[in-house]
Amino acid sequence: MSVTTAAAAATAATTASSATSTTSASTASSATTAVTPVTTVTGRPVAAGPQGDVDNRATYISFGLAYLLGHGSAALSKGDSPLLDLPGWLPMALLGAGLAVGTVQATVAALRAQRAATEPDDVLSGQLLGAAWVTAFAALFLAITGLAATLDMPDVQSLLWPTGSGFVVGLLYIAEGAQRRNLLHYALGTWLALTSTAALLLGTPGFYWVLTVAGGGAYAIAAVLERRRLHSLPGVPQRA
Repeated sequence: MSVTTAAAAATAATTASSATSTTSASTASSATTAVTPVTTVTGRPVAAGPQGDVDNRATYISFGLAYLLGHGSAALSKGDSPLLDLPGWLPMALLGAGLAVGTVQATVAALRAQRAATEPDDVLSGQLLGAAWVTAFAALFLAITGLAATLDMPDVQSLLWPTGSGFVVGLLYIAEGAQRRNLLHYALGTWLALTSTAALLLGTPGFYWVLTVAGGGAYAIAAVLERRRLHSLPGVPQRA
């Protein structure tokens, strides 16, 4: 009788232990499920908001003013029948000042996108894009200055700077748009790269009118669309 009782007690203890283990495992599994982040098919956690997104309106306005004032003054003062009598240096000075401010704004935007990023690859991409602005315009300066000196045609700079700057900015926008998954930025870069180079097919002052209307107008439209894009985002981006 004592043996039977002992066997029954052992069986009951085993059953209770199994139930406790099952309950503990279920509880641990539930806890694990609760804290496990939602993942995509690539295995990366889904972010709560946009990573490294920025407000590009300040950059768009700076470059837009450079196009409107710089190219606009050149369109009005150049050609066989100029509408205004302006100093020859004024259009280039206005364009250069606007491009300098816009380049600073774009570099600041790239650095802020880098600080807002969490993935190591995104941080590195932000650093490289920020440095690319300085490198690109330094290379453009050397190329245009070298061509003008080699060909002994200093006036060619008045054509190469507007075209070259628009082409370089367009390519940088394409790279930034692809990296940030910003379709507006990408589309603006594509438009600037194409129109800036296609304008060379026209003579003066048509060349400058195309840059003023197509380039400056594109920046104005992009600044308006950027506001709508930001309002459609789930998170609040950093302002450039």
